[in-house]
Amino acid sequence: MSGMQEGVPLPAPSPLLVVISGPSGVGKDAVLTRMRAREAPRHYVVTATTRPPRSGEVNGVDYVFLATERFRELLAAGELLEWAEVYGNYYGVPKSAVAEGLARGLDVVVKTDVQGAASIRRLVPEAVGIFLAPASLQELETRLRGRGTEAPPDLARRLATARQELAQLPQFDYVVVNRDGGLDDAVDTIEAILRAERCRTHPRQARLP
Repeated sequence: MSGMQEGVPLPAPSPLLVVISGPSGVGKDAVLTRMRAREAPRHYVVTATTRPPRSGEVNGVDYVFLATERFRELLAAGELLEWAEVYGNYYGVPKSAVAEGLARGLDVVVKTDVQGAASIRRLVPEAVGIFLAPASLQELETRLRGRGTEAPPDLARRLATARQELAQLPQFDYVVVNRDGGLDDAVDTIEAILRAERCRTHPRQARLP
């Protein structure tokens, strides 16, 4: 029998800052949509971007779509936790949205590219980094072609970038493979990772700069 006294509640675990990253086309949006559908009590931060919305995307749900001038105003005011220019468009994580979730005691989930994930880990070393990987580069190319949103030169550039991003796997805490037809398996793995992180003897406690 352990020395823990009966009736003494365990302290609530500290909220996690979870960074989900991976190459373009790997299915980050699909994973987050499925995670939201499971209705676990988490705070999902919506990335701000200056790129135009794709068909079916909803402002404030998929991304916060901003004019370039407004994005630069947020950047100048120090209101972005991280930002990057990707394929000619700006992307950034609003710092206030992250702070709001942590203040409520909720795990905060952020989606970003590999460059953004590295920036967040430098600012918040306690963040949990999860790299979402394709089963193969060939499968990733098939997905990108299936989207029909890239011209051949842009597709080639995205695949070249993906190869460089895959080389950054050692910088992440976990790698989760999102295979075609295996979306629920990928989400199950991420859920298991988050449960394990919250049960650590010395849990990570995210602190914003």
